Amino acid sequence: MPDSSDRQVVEVEGHRLALSHLDRVLFPGSGHTKAQVLRYYARIAPALLPHARGRPASFVRAPEGPAGQSWVAKNPPGGSPHWVPRVPVEHREGVTEQIVLDSTAALVAMVNLGAYEVHVPQWTAGAGPDGHDRLVLDLDPGPGTDLVICCRVAQRLRQLLDADGLTAYPVVSGSKGLHLYAPIRPASGRAASRYAKELAGRMMSEHPGLVVVSMARAERRGKVLIDWSQNASAKTTVAPYSVRLTPDRPGVAAPVGWDEVAGCTDPAGLTFGPEEVLDRVADHGDPLAGLGGGRGRAPLP
Repeated sequence: MPDSSDRQVVEVEGHRLALSHLDRVLFPGSGHTKAQVLRYYARIAPALLPHARGRPASFVRAPEGPAGQSWVAKNPPGGSPHWVPRVPVEHREGVTEQIVLDSTAALVAMVNLGAYEVHVPQWTAGAGPDGHDRLVLDLDPGPGTDLVICCRVAQRLRQLLDADGLTAYPVVSGSKGLHLYAPIRPASGRAASRYAKELAGRMMSEHPGLVVVSMARAERRGKVLIDWSQNASAKTTVAPYSVRLTPDRPGVAAPVGWDEVAGCTDPAGLTFGPEEVLDRVADHGDPLAGLGGGRGRAPLP
């Protein structure tokens, strides 16, 4: 991947890509340029792609970085190479084509078009919306709480999931909160949402002063929202290892270990930039490696 020239033609997995605006500073606080973000995605692709491959992707596009205009793009961005795979996906507004990230070249091509955040559903295009193979819980701290409190909630949710035969994998969201994933045997979005809502309700019954399941802002002060709704077939969650368009400096949706969750006493201790995430994967591999395997999948209770 390039370092400084503002425009370069590179070859990635046999595909020629014209990379542009490489010197553009996307994150003024850290000085990260588009070239650095592209280089991160090219290097993290072997870890990221197993968690996005086969899933219809949507993107948060922000060509000038988080300070500029941004929008959610489900349709392929204009200028997408013809060789990047697409699948038809039915939405309430009709059928649209969406990108499927099947290779490093496809990932780099999308990032080059300003698609800096990658979001995917909990089902693959091959299985369809009735074949969810992952459960996700999004722990979002309200005013007066933080990632440390999310970690305490996550530890108890891990116990509840384990009691139901499910294995939980934690991922810091790269913004404020924490995601918990669990591999499951294929189930409908309705069934996955029903179980996730029931689980969140159990947690709220145990800790009514700490946890909330309502989206209403007035109810969230001093509490952690357990967002179970991302299991709906129409919803997506930021992909593990995706860059986040956080102000000033790039966050990353980074997998972490349960020992790190248990030891978290300061949100800064579980906040990682792209270079730190690359170092972590180089040193320890992908903590989510078990998430994609069929062997660890358990049925919903």
